[in-house]
Amino acid sequence: MSALQAAGVLPAVAQAVAAPLTRAAIFLVATINPGPDNRATVRSFCGDIPALVRAVEFRDLEGGLSCVMGFGSDAWNRLFGSPRPAELHPFREIRAEARHAVSTPGDLLFHIRAKRMDLCFELATQFMAHIGNAVSPVDEVHGFRYFDDRDLIGFVDGTENPRGAAAVDAVLVGDEDSDFAGGSYVIVQKYLHDLGAWNALSTEAQERIIGRAKLSDIELDESVKPTSAHNALTTIVENGKEIKILRDNMPFGRAAHGEFGTYFIGYSRSPRTIEQMLENMFIGRPPGNYDRLLDFSRAVTGNLFFVPSATFLETVTEDQPAVADPPAAPVAADSSPSIPSVREGSLGIGSLKGDIRHE
Repeated sequence: MSALQAAGVLPAVAQAVAAPLTRAAIFLVATINPGPDNRATVRSFCGDIPALVRAVEFRDLEGGLSCVMGFGSDAWNRLFGSPRPAELHPFREIRAEARHAVSTPGDLLFHIRAKRMDLCFELATQFMAHIGNAVSPVDEVHGFRYFDDRDLIGFVDGTENPRGAAAVDAVLVGDEDSDFAGGSYVIVQKYLHDLGAWNALSTEAQERIIGRAKLSDIELDESVKPTSAHNALTTIVENGKEIKILRDNMPFGRAAHGEFGTYFIGYSRSPRTIEQMLENMFIGRPPGNYDRLLDFSRAVTGNLFFVPSATFLETVTEDQPAVADPPAAPVAADSSPSIPSVREGSLGIGSLKGDIRHE
């Protein structure tokens, strides 16, 4: 029993972080325009979200519509001030030879999911109608499930996601940061694939890079799986226990433009887990033993957000005091970040492991 429960306070209600995987999704990242009026508009909007979701959802009660809203580190300061989630910070850029996990602008994340894209699109439209003048869109990706839950490189995506109570335990903050219990951290990255080069590989070569059989999705035996395999480097183990994250990756693309990609989105109780995965992938474990999938996949965005509980959002007020807009200044990239060593799980930007049968 937590201290809040012992004191007779009901636990916070989480946002729909662990909602079932769906057939369609929109990932919308935006920055908040400078000025107190724009900050007030966004704060006021926080309490409007449930009503907007209900209004759109009611048009198809079986459509599985849900939305998760997250906030970047700088945006948290400007909107809410103190206290802050204990592990919220800007996305940590990683450079290693030609491999680059970029850090890109982003104050707000909307992860909209449903069985039908029209529901996602309508909800995104309603959101922008309410706050469009207060924010500037940075990136909008419309994701889709591809055949038998594969990504565009041909492997099943999400095989090892935790399920049920294990998923909740993996993604929701608990007593370790009681002010923000029921919240979650989320990292997003948009990867573009060189499908021509990837498809020129033999199936066996692809399987060694991923660490799974392409057709059956069965993990390769340790005797034949390289230590650089994607699912080997993205398995995080701490004190003998694998530390899971929850992925809801989606393929996306524009065939006429030769754009083929995977939108990685990973929820976790602590961002350190995914940060360790990324360090293993881009730098290597040990250094130099990097994820060969990155020879064919390039990250073009990177953000870290905190997803507060739904209870928190409902208590936000329009005139809530916060920190003023910071002066514009370039952010120096750390060419050799040192990410604290953590646990060991599976990222699955292209596939490998997950929940509802993908990774």
